[in-house]
Amino acid sequence: MASAWSPVLARPVLADLLPRSLVRDVGLVVGGTLLTAVFAQVVVPLPFSPVPLSASTFAVLLTAAALGPLRGVLSQGLYLLGGLVGLPFFAGAESGWTYVSGATGGYIVGYVVAAAVVGACARRGMDRRAGSTALAFAAGSLAIYACGVPWLAVAADLSPGAALAAGLWPFLIGDAIKAALAAAVLPGAWRLVNR
Repeated sequence: MASAWSPVLARPVLADLLPRSLVRDVGLVVGGTLLTAVFAQVVVPLPFSPVPLSASTFAVLLTAAALGPLRGVLSQGLYLLGGLVGLPFFAGAESGWTYVSGATGGYIVGYVVAAAVVGACARRGMDRRAGSTALAFAAGSLAIYACGVPWLAVAADLSPGAALAAGLWPFLIGDAIKAALAAAVLPGAWRLVNR
């Protein structure tokens, strides 16, 4: 009997509904990268944290669900690489190794992991219903925090409690709002294409 995560049970993601070609896949990957870079510029600095509120996580999770795990990971890997080589992709149009090795770098690395998680959830059809979409986004957010909070603790020399206070707790309400938006957008998109 196949497990729930078996490739046999893989379903198409939204991007698979477009005519298949290498040009399509490259365009989708680059488009996801650029969308993340644009959303990363929507920031609200927090006076008590080196980590700003940013819309980039919404772009990461939404594009991962739409692109699936492989294209999602490639898209966020390209985002990370582009920022590392000097493109102004990161929050505040920042870039470079100094930014990635700093307090917020773990969150950016976490984007790649989150893209794999949310993309895999979408491949299993979790982007088709509101509740399961919210769960997929929660899993993706958890992946980002699993990379970001420990990195923040080390880079900013914070205790575990201080790292949670600066890098997790202030963001949970925003994550809930993002999950609710995705729970409306993604199942709605599937209803439109299935008409």
